[in-house]
Amino acid sequence: MPVETIHTDYAPPPAGHYAQACRAGDLLFVSGQLGIAPDSDPAIPVERQAERVLDALAAIAGAAGAALHDVAKVTVYVTDIGDWPTINAIYASYFGAHRPARAIVPVPALHYGAKIELEAVVSLSFGP
Repeated sequence: MPVETIHTDYAPPPAGHYAQACRAGDLLFVSGQLGIAPDSDPAIPVERQAERVLDALAAIAGAAGAALHDVAKVTVYVTDIGDWPTINAIYASYFGAHRPARAIVPVPALHYGAKIELEAVVSLSFGP
């Protein structure tokens, strides 16, 4: 089965040579989503950036016929680990009782001055 590119207008368009996500079999690999657009002000509060990356993840998963409760693994990159309690609270509000596997990676900088980037793997197998 060939790899299928997934795109939605409800998430930021890629700013480089990559897809928003790629479906390979029953897995959807969501590219890193930033909380800001390349032409936006990087001073957007981290709370709003966290909401934006999670909204983008939900939109991309939805474009592939999935939802946040189908997310299996998330990697979150943050430029200030001190923002983690705030980001985690917003993350928990989006996922509710669902708890995907997750890694938090502190990094010195992200593209365009963003404070958070999120990538994910989503299960597209809807059977038992």
